[in-house]
This record gives sequence, C-alpha cells and structure tokens, in this order.
Amino acid sequence: MSQKHLKEAFISNLNGTSLLEISLGLSLPPLCLLCRGLLLILYHLRYGKPLSSRKYSLLLDFLVLVSPLLFSCTVLSPIMFFMPTIIAAFCAGIFSKIYSQRKHETRVPFRQIVKDFQKAYLDPEYIPAITVFRVYVNVLTSIGILAVDFPQYPRRYAKAETYGTGVMDLGVGAFIFGNALVCPEVRQKSCLTQPKFSNLARQFFSIWPLIFLGFGRLLSVKSIEYHEHTSEYGVHWNFFFTLAFVRLAASLLLAVFPKNKSWIVAINLAVLYQLILNTTSLKTFILHGSDGRDTRVGFLNANREGLLSLFGYLAIYMASVQAGLWLLKCRNSVKGWIEAARFLLLTVLVLFVFLHVSQAYADPVSRRMANLSYCVWVVAHCLTFFICFVVTDLALVFTKLLVKGSSVPCCWNVVKPPNTGTKRETEAVPVRREGKLSHICLISAINKNQLLFFLLANVMTGTVNILIDTIHSKTAFTLCILHLYMFFNCLIMYILHAKNIVLKFW
Repeated sequence: MSQKHLKEAFISNLNGTSLLEISLGLSLPPLCLLCRGLLLILYHLRYGKPLSSRKYSLLLDFLVLVSPLLFSCTVLSPIMFFMPTIIAAFCAGIFSKIYSQRKHETRVPFRQIVKDFQKAYLDPEYIPAITVFRVYVNVLTSIGILAVDFPQYPRRYAKAETYGTGVMDLGVGAFIFGNALVCPEVRQKSCLTQPKFSNLARQFFSIWPLIFLGFGRLLSVKSIEYHEHTSEYGVHWNFFFTLAFVRLAASLLLAVFPKNKSWIVAINLAVLYQLILNTTSLKTFILHGSDGRDTRVGFLNANREGLLSLFGYLAIYMASVQAGLWLLKCRNSVKGWIEAARFLLLTVLVLFVFLHVSQAYADPVSRRMANLSYCVWVVAHCLTFFICFVVTDLALVFTKLLVKGSSVPCCWNVVKPPNTGTKRETEAVPVRREGKLSHICLISAINKNQLLFFLLANVMTGTVNILIDTIHSKTAFTLCILHLYMFFNCLIMYILHAKNIVLKFW
C-alpha cells in the first residue's frame, strides 16, 4: 500500500467519541485562559506592574493557552477526564495565593468584595468571550488538522466516517458558528437603515479569497497527490468552498427575512432537510451515490457530501446569527451577564434534550450529511463553549477587583457606572481604555489575522506531511513537531500584530 493510501486509511472508517468526553474537552481552553489571567494578576500583585516584556508574554501565552491542548489531545488523552480537575485545582491555588497576599494590604471583607463585584459595570462595547471563542476554534482546528495524522492523536477524536461525534466533527460546525457571530448583518446597528441587498453585495465581493483558497487547495492537493478523505466533502469540494457558499446563501436569506427571525429560518432549514433525508432517497444518495455503489462519476456524485451538507451548515450559520444578535444587546453590568449566562445555560439544556429526541427518532449525529442532530449538537456545544468563556471572564473581573491596577488582555474592563442624570442607562464610561498595542497577547494577535492563521496552518500541515512519515512517528518526535508547528504559526501572528499589520485585502 502506497504512503498516500496508508494515510487515507489511517483517517477513514472512524466512529467518534462520547458527548461527555467532548464536553469535558471543551472546558480545557476556558480553564487555560483563567490560569493565564490569574498568573498575570499574581505577577502584578508581586511586582506592582503588568508583564511588559513581549517575549515573555508570548512564551507565557503559548505555554498556558496552547501547549496544554497539544498534550491533552496526545499523550494525556487517556486521563482526559481528570485534566479539567487538575487545571481547576491549579487555578484555585493561584486564586488563593492572590487573595491571601492581598488581605495583608486591605481588610475589606469577602462579602463586601462580592457586593462590589455584583454592582460592577463592564465595557458594553466589547465582549471578549466572542473574540476568545473564535480564536480558540481556530487554534483547536489548527491543532487537529495536523495532529490527526500522528498515531498519538486518538482515532476517536478524528472525524467520524458516517455517524458519530468526533472532536474534529465539532470543529467544522464551530468554525461556521464562529464566522456567523461577527457577520455584517450581526454587527450592523439596528438604527441604521441600509438597502436590503447591500450586505449580499458586500458578501459577494468578500468571499472571493475563500473561493481563491478553495481552488488553490484543490489544485495543490491534486497536483502532488496529497492524501484526502473523499467522503468528507467529495472529490473536488473542500471547506473553503463550503464557508464561501454558506456565507453568500445566508446573506441572501437575511436580505429576504428579518434578521431577528434567523432562529425560525434555522429551524425550518434543519427540520425540512431532515424530513427530506428520511422520506426520500437523498440519504442513500449521499452515502452510496446514485448507483448505490459509491460512484463518483459526474460533478454531483463526486461532491455530493460537500454540496448537500450546505443545507445543514446554513442552518447552523442562521442559528449563530440569532445568537450573535442576542449577545450584542447592550449589557453593561456583571448582573446582566450573569443573567445572560443563565439564559444560555437553559437554552443549552433544552437543545441537549432535543438532541436526545432527534437521535432517537430522526437520525444519529452525522457531519457527513450535516443532518438535524448534527446541527443541534454543534449549536448546543458552541453555546456551552461560549458560556464557559463568559464565566471565565467574570471570574477574572472578580479577581482584578482584588488587585487594584491589574489588567488581563482580552478580558472585560471595569468601567464607571453610567450617570443616569445626563446619559441613558445603557451607557457606561470606561475608566481607562488601553491602547490597542499596549497589551499584546496571543489571542488578539490571532484574532487580527484569523483567515491568515488558518491558511498558514493548512500550508504547514501539508508541508509536514510531505516531509515526514507521520504515521510511524515516535511520541517525543510527535510532540516536538506539533509544538514547533503551533509555535511557528503563533509567532508569525504575534509579529504581524506587534507591527500592527492586518493582511486583509478584500
């Protein structure tokens, strides 16, 4: 068997893992973020100033925000169920140290601190959880696309063949979800009136880099005979095409239907698509082709998974638009965000109940078809992931109140209460807004060039696979390669951010 076929077999015919393991895995990035924030606050408490060295800042961010994820999906995967507890215990230890050292300076009772926290106002113009969510989806995807080619990456985390819930199955849907959270329709202020099809025209011109990248990937993969999983998207299709067409189709739907009714469009799309799958021969066509023997003759047969899964991904996108609109409602207090987290948690519980019903009576989760169960699963887990980041941010806000003057990059700033006498109640005045480059961190660096980061990860993945026999790599070598790969990607983003360069030319 050739190296190409060997690698294709290595990532084929897999069944995924349990929902519980994926949920536990999703708690790791927020815990890493909390750990990084607590370490920065502890540093400020000890030295009386923030960590100003860009070199050490990058090193800290990489070692705390990225490296634990690399270990957890390789050598530490057998103890994945204990990882959140271990990191949480470490965070509790740091917080205890901050609180005990802080008590020597001021004797404010803990109850008073809690009251001050509940009354605190937050910068309403910035929601760090959205930024961190999108960046971490990108980082986890970048780790997965290379790590999956190494034997140390558990096969249960890779994409399932037909039915199943692998970590990488969630990554695809989460990428769509994250894109929709900040789409033009969500960011556009409701008070501004624009022509209905203005966003559609804007999207038509903004998706050309994705189309270009899609053709670039297609030509490069075919020219060098790079290994590919045909049942993932098809013979010619790839994720860049999916993302481009979903964005364009969503803009068309949002030009026709009110954007605040996006959830209704999402439900109708997902349910109607599932009904067609169950009542017609469409499911058989997707899984086995028009002749029932997995033919790839003709464009539709060749790319049936990529083309028909667009309906499911479009439903996820529309659901995320609704979530984005709700999240961007002006909330400027800790109490407001605690209530928002509670509502999101209730929504997630309802979605998981619906997921159980859908899997029992409609179809199990299938990324290959992007069916109803897959759509519900992706939205439920994405909202869970987002809730974790909101809770993390609130925990860091509380800790920052213990140490005056402390700051954490990509975290909420406490602001002065609104002056209800002269301003609207929804307004708040920032205490101090730091310069964009005063606190360079890895999250803001990646966020500034997200598409470039994803493209660079794809190019580097291809390069590593061409140069190295990944399937027979030893553990130490695998960990070294994965760390070098991620550090190189992060370093490029960090340098671009330090020089205030955004490579977006459309």
